[in-house]
Amino acid sequence: MTHRSGNFSWLEDTEPLGDVYCVSFVRHISPEEALRRFGVDESTMEEVTFEEMEERSAENAEDAAGYIGAAEIEGWTLVIEPGGWRIAADDDVRTRVSRGAEVVSVCRHDYAVDTFVHEIDGKTIICFDPMAPQDRSGSDLDRFADAMRDVGLDPDHAFDGPEIENPIPRAFALASRMTGVPFTRDMLALRFLGAEPADE
Repeated sequence: MTHRSGNFSWLEDTEPLGDVYCVSFVRHISPEEALRRFGVDESTMEEVTFEEMEERSAENAEDAAGYIGAAEIEGWTLVIEPGGWRIAADDDVRTRVSRGAEVVSVCRHDYAVDTFVHEIDGKTIICFDPMAPQDRSGSDLDRFADAMRDVGLDPDHAFDGPEIENPIPRAFALASRMTGVPFTRDMLALRFLGAEPADE
């Protein structure tokens, strides 16, 4: 891969995260608070491994992650939704999580639309499908234009141009630029605070 997204080439395949997942970086709130804002059943909170999160998510999933986890790393809270997409794609959830905070989120969804989003205090700064970075929404579409170009997500990509290769690794490269935290395979070995989403 080019455009300095090579450190994220491990995300090209579906292993170990699967073909649907959401990874978010949240600044200014703790893992426990991030889970509360997401809307979990607080009675189910406990320390878990990533593998346990995956198993419980698969057991409890209906139309999204059946279990999520959060861990503190380098001044941010890392939130992983195995099989889920809510922080990236659900406006209500993202607004709650980002209140008084900052969220950078990448969602892979092989059966729908991938999503990259940056939100601060309930306001979407930029949101787009990494396959179509020219089609963006938000309040400041060009704030990260140079970084987008550098990782190979050209904000001026032609609608009828060639398909963007490896869009998810490139999205994580952009997230790393914005947060200063590269999402590495080693992060899956962290101990997470996990919980089941509350019944809606």
